[in-house]
Amino acid sequence: MGLDRSTQRYQRRADRNTELQQRLRELAEQRRRFGYRRLHVLLCREGHAVNKKRVQRLYRQEGLSLRGRRRKKRHAGLRVVLPGPSVANSAGRWTS
Repeated sequence: MGLDRSTQRYQRRADRNTELQQRLRELAEQRRRFGYRRLHVLLCREGHAVNKKRVQRLYRQEGLSLRGRRRKKRHAGLRVVLPGPSVANSAGRWTS
C-alpha cells in the first residue's frame, strides 16, 4: 500500500485536558469576572503546570469568554470644521 508503519500502529493518547477543563470551568463559575489570564494564575497556584496559551485555548473552547465592556457615551459637542490644506500645497507645488 505504500504506507508508513508508524501510521498503521498509531495509538491515540488519552486526552490530558479533561481534568484541566473541569477545574477551569469550576474556577470560572466561582469568579465570573476573571479572564483566562487570572484563571491561569489560580491554576498555577494550585500546582497545575500549564501554559498560558493552553489555558486560553481551553477557555475559548468552553465558551467562557467575558462580554466586552460598554464604552461610555460621549456628549455630542459642537463640530468645528478644520481648515484644509491650501490649493497650492495639495497640487504638489512649493510656494515661495
